[in-house]
Amino acid sequence: MRDSEREQRKTELLNQIQQQRASLSIAKYQWLETTAPYDKGWHTLVNLRRYFVVAGTVLAIWNVRRPGKMMRLVKRGFSFWSAWRVVRTSLNKTRVK
Repeated sequence: MRDSEREQRKTELLNQIQQQRASLSIAKYQWLETTAPYDKGWHTLVNLRRYFVVAGTVLAIWNVRRPGKMMRLVKRGFSFWSAWRVVRTSLNKTRVK
């Protein structure tokens, strides 16, 4: 009697494992379908990596030759970033009320 119960339990567990594998396979395809746009964007960035390296090199050379212009651009960028933070926080405060 004990061996038959053990065999029955083993069969139930194997069936459960098979069902879990099937549901995992379905979930995998759903996950891949959902994340496909992000994967495409990531692959685009990876493919553009060499151009970023070239642009960084040109920017470094340009910065060595004309450091004043680069500092001015950095200051402008920082001021735009700060202004954006102020606008965003003020908009969030008005939405809460």
